[in-house]
Amino acid sequence: MSQYIIALDQGTTSSRAIIYDEKVNKISSSQEEFTQYFPKPGWVEHDPEELFNCQLSVMKDVVQKSGINPKEIAAIGITNQRETVVLWDKNTGKPVYNAIVWQCRRTADIAELLICGGYGDMIREKTGLLPDAYFSGTKIKWILDNVPGVRERAEKGEILAGTIDTWLIWKLSGGKAHVTDYTNACRTMLFNIRTLQWDDELLELLGVPKCILPEVKDSSCVYTMTDKNICCFEAPIASAIGDQQSALFGQGCFNKGEAKSTYGTGCFLLMNTGTELIQSKNKLITTIALGLNGKIEYALEGSVFIGGAVIKWLRDELGIISSAPECDKLAESVPDSNDVILVPAFTGLGAPYWDPYARGTIVGLTRGANKAHICRAALDSIAYQVKDELECMKQDANIDIPILKVDGGVSVSNGMLQFQSDILGIPVCRPKNVETTATGAAFLAGLAVGIWKSKDDILAVWKEDKLFEPKMDEKQRTKLYSKWKKALEKAKAWEDEWDE
Repeated sequence: MSQYIIALDQGTTSSRAIIYDEKVNKISSSQEEFTQYFPKPGWVEHDPEELFNCQLSVMKDVVQKSGINPKEIAAIGITNQRETVVLWDKNTGKPVYNAIVWQCRRTADIAELLICGGYGDMIREKTGLLPDAYFSGTKIKWILDNVPGVRERAEKGEILAGTIDTWLIWKLSGGKAHVTDYTNACRTMLFNIRTLQWDDELLELLGVPKCILPEVKDSSCVYTMTDKNICCFEAPIASAIGDQQSALFGQGCFNKGEAKSTYGTGCFLLMNTGTELIQSKNKLITTIALGLNGKIEYALEGSVFIGGAVIKWLRDELGIISSAPECDKLAESVPDSNDVILVPAFTGLGAPYWDPYARGTIVGLTRGANKAHICRAALDSIAYQVKDELECMKQDANIDIPILKVDGGVSVSNGMLQFQSDILGIPVCRPKNVETTATGAAFLAGLAVGIWKSKDDILAVWKEDKLFEPKMDEKQRTKLYSKWKKALEKAKAWEDEWDE
């Protein structure tokens, strides 16, 4: 009997399910978008029930479309948007509030108080993170403090909390398992990446009861079985991993110094640092890359809040394009951005600036600027932000990165990747399978149930699609990057300046 793996890829704007066979051929896939809620400026929420039902729907759809026998499903792997958090009633399974999304900036004041209170260095030492609204801990605190009665119920053990992997596993199993993996736990600002435990000092600092948090396990192991009454079949849930770490694994970046950039809603650059935990001197994140066979690997990470989402903004808010491919077409119709620079700091700036009060700006507009130049500037902005992070990463690790592997939705854009190579001055490699986030989760689930035996088996199926070589000279590269840096200064601390 054939064996298949379902990868559930639960993203920020949509849920996907993909079925792979034992040779990692994609058998079928399904994807649905779900609602984004913006209750106030800078606030972003999801309905947890809608999110789960969307993920369940595409999983059932993909099985039906594939025509496979559900008994042939060897395992399910889950990869997810990371810092987004849900709190729910332990007995009824009902969320006590909407999921607060990683992009949400409502807890910026909490993070600022931690910094002003002198806790920044301690938090960074224990978690590898900088105090910021990005991470789950401040979001959990906000729900506990602002939803009537929830803190009291949490302290009595009546409430459960978790990132989206935890929520999905709990729901898919019919409430049998309240678990997470190391890569998701380490994004909460509550987990000590040195001791590999929920940290009592951090929990007390943010007022989070330990009893509401999930058990932390390896990224590749059998957590539980799906509930047949919910999923229509039984199968082991055998991997859970944050989306960016999943892409790092799916790209085969198994050795120290190997790096990938994923262009999704946000944009995330990760470099494998092996068993070495490198503390960044340039405001990058130190994160857990993987928990496998009882061993932990680490990574340096740069997090851009608005990557591919800038294209969605052009479509949905500005209305100058009707689809993502149209953005590409317009951008390629002009030789450059005509000196227009777009800084997409719609929800603040992530690494290496960490400015929650920055806001989006477009500078360099002249009478000759048109929508093609704005589209080109939008794609260029993604590449500039990756360069910001890569420069910091090379300094922190004292390693020259010879090549950058890329994936994610926006990596289908040849024009953007060519500019990425040009502005970095190194080759950029796109794999045949750009859905490496889902593939990483599938690989880890397959390892847990014995479909693949080792990382070498995984490297054997990774294939290159296109290599982009830099064509820009150093003088032009320096000139363009200097203008980008100038534009960044215009975007920083905009809210503060306006309030004054």
